[in-house]
Amino acid sequence: MAGEIPDFHAEVRTGTGKGAARQARRAGMVPGIVFGGDADPLPINVEFKVLLKALKAGRFKSTLLNMKVEGHDDVRVICRDVQRHVVKDLPTHVDFMRLRRTTKINLFIPVEFINENAAPGIKRGGVLNAVRPEIELIVTAGDIPEKLTVDLTGVDIGDTINISDITLPVGSKPTIDRDFVVANLSAPSGLKSSDNEDEVDAADVPATE
Repeated sequence: MAGEIPDFHAEVRTGTGKGAARQARRAGMVPGIVFGGDADPLPINVEFKVLLKALKAGRFKSTLLNMKVEGHDDVRVICRDVQRHVVKDLPTHVDFMRLRRTTKINLFIPVEFINENAAPGIKRGGVLNAVRPEIELIVTAGDIPEKLTVDLTGVDIGDTINISDITLPVGSKPTIDRDFVVANLSAPSGLKSSDNEDEVDAADVPATE
């Protein structure tokens, strides 16, 4: 289970319809709705500044949130839609969906690399390139991994690490349906330059008859 699910605060929106929505926006709030699960839809207001900051941070629609609304039990939600102003491109309405433990959702899971000291390529000065520091997985809401672990033991210069090399949590799978590269270990720049010079020197040597 993910170690920390960020809290997201909202307040109950009194009244529905365009009038209540306009009143919320004038007060610096963005109207929204929480739906799904075993409860009735809940009209809410979210502080405009908070929502805008979260949207600018990226991947808001694929981040699991702990919705906190005064007078209601906390509930895990994920954003399903953000309506924006056609000219200003600012949020005007937001929809959140409640999640059951068995709900399948797409989330970006961070990748952690371990045992760098046991990687021969790193000892020789190789550079680890994390092609995908996060991987989007289809996971069950009640069994979300905190991270994916990549063991670098034995990895040498020129080696690549694919998604098939990583043990994924039971019941989860990548959203990309192919064996893609997660990271690789490249030669240090000094070694590359030396190799290039060797190639040039060899080309300059006239062929013997």
